[in-house]
Amino acid sequence: MAGLNAEKDVNPSSQPSAEKTLADFDPQKKPKRNKFAFACAILASMTSILLGYDIGVMSGAAIYIKKNLQISDTQVEILAGTLNIYSLVGSAAAGRTSDWIGRRYTIVMAGGIFFVGALLMGFATNYAFLMVGRFVAGVGVGYALMIAPVYTAEVSPASSRGFLTSFPEVFINAGILLGYVSNFAFSKLPANLSWRFMLGIGAIPSVFLAMMVLAMPESPRWLVLQGRLGDAKRVLDKTSDSKEESQARLADIKEAAGIPQECNDDVVQMTKKSHGEGVWRELLLHPTPSVRHILVCAIGIHFFQQASGIDAVVLYSPRIFEKAGIKSDTDKLLATVAVGFVKTIFILVATFLLDRIGRRPLLLSSVAGMVFSLATLGFSLTIIDHSHERLTWAVALCIAMVLLYVATFSIGMGPITWVYSSEIFPLRLRAQGASMGVAVNRVTSGVISTTFISLYKGITIGGAFFLFAAIAAVAWTFFFTCLPETQGRTLEDMEILFGHFIKWRSALKEAKLKDANAKAKANANGAETQSKAQIQLPTSSVAITSA
Repeated sequence: MAGLNAEKDVNPSSQPSAEKTLADFDPQKKPKRNKFAFACAILASMTSILLGYDIGVMSGAAIYIKKNLQISDTQVEILAGTLNIYSLVGSAAAGRTSDWIGRRYTIVMAGGIFFVGALLMGFATNYAFLMVGRFVAGVGVGYALMIAPVYTAEVSPASSRGFLTSFPEVFINAGILLGYVSNFAFSKLPANLSWRFMLGIGAIPSVFLAMMVLAMPESPRWLVLQGRLGDAKRVLDKTSDSKEESQARLADIKEAAGIPQECNDDVVQMTKKSHGEGVWRELLLHPTPSVRHILVCAIGIHFFQQASGIDAVVLYSPRIFEKAGIKSDTDKLLATVAVGFVKTIFILVATFLLDRIGRRPLLLSSVAGMVFSLATLGFSLTIIDHSHERLTWAVALCIAMVLLYVATFSIGMGPITWVYSSEIFPLRLRAQGASMGVAVNRVTSGVISTTFISLYKGITIGGAFFLFAAIAAVAWTFFFTCLPETQGRTLEDMEILFGHFIKWRSALKEAKLKDANAKAKANANGAETQSKAQIQLPTSSVAITSA
């Protein structure tokens, strides 16, 4: 009896051990969204409102600036589009600044610079004064565009990085909508006051944004590069889904930064601080095959995002609706509010799909929708242009295609550009690599927005959109051929996907095969551990019974 009772006592104690061993290899549940990382991403990404507001508000303000200051269409083009060129200064400087003073204080700088620019534009007395304000605001926009996605990518856990890194695009769209609403709200004021209120009111949110950002922690990856391992660990503990993930992320960052794993917060003096020295040499002069592939993908996706005409549609939507047959200024501004609303709704949809569907499927379906809508918009505008009477169906089709275009852009091409380019660069190259992508983005946007009126006067407005449709078709081919899927990969594990250009699929298969082999080996070890536990069980029972 004693032996039987002892055996009963032993079996239950050993069973949980075996069950635990098996449970270790069960599929893990999707972790809950990290609220602290979510809050950090929200605060950092809100700086992107600055660009969106400026794009949206200038589309309507230009109508009243032209009337009040008596400027030409060419001057309107320069006024509207050169902010994107000026933002090059900010995006180029932001890479080095963020490596020097940190990601967080760079975001504060972006808000401060834009504040000054908005005030200068609001109080401008002539065209030259207005252009000075545009330059200052453009520098602030460049800082914000580069740093927000980089900070968000570095602070986000892998499980929700796509969702969180899409927030800058969400807030760009929110800013555009606010700009459109501001246009409509101030449109009833006299012409000499309306555009000043439209532009100057942008100074208010920039102050609050700069103050709120001070409550954020610094990027853990930047902290590691400065040798502040203890601070980095504390941030990672807060922004990771689990303690184990926090430890793994810290180990990966150390490895990427070239810091020995045995270094910790007690031996910080052993680590080498980095302020971005030698990065341009690694990016441009002597890049590895993987870095070269990454650079081509980052520059390519930024170029095609703007070359497919999004700023032409958003910035000149009142003119497009005028060409479609809407004559009243109020009706045109009201139609642009609808554009901003649709754009914002669909970017919100995209944020929830990025980590579920993946980057490639969303991007390719988005660009395919853009090709269709741009071609159909070109067709409808051409029909209207050659008709001597009002064609209601063509006007309705034109408006529907503008809305479809901004919807398909926002569900993929818009957010994925910022997500993808901020997550694929290696740690040391990330800030300045991302700034190169933003620079290309702003140059292309500047060229499109400063030449659109001249372009449609030269090849007709329908021809301009046929051209954008052709560029979008080339973009689809480039994305399908060269861009690998990055969903679920850690930032330190990206380089394995790159370096083969059009042959990236074979490299991905090899990586998946290695992962499968590693899991199979882990399962085999687990099964062996379980078998040993079952063999040891009767032995212990016999020993107790004999006793």
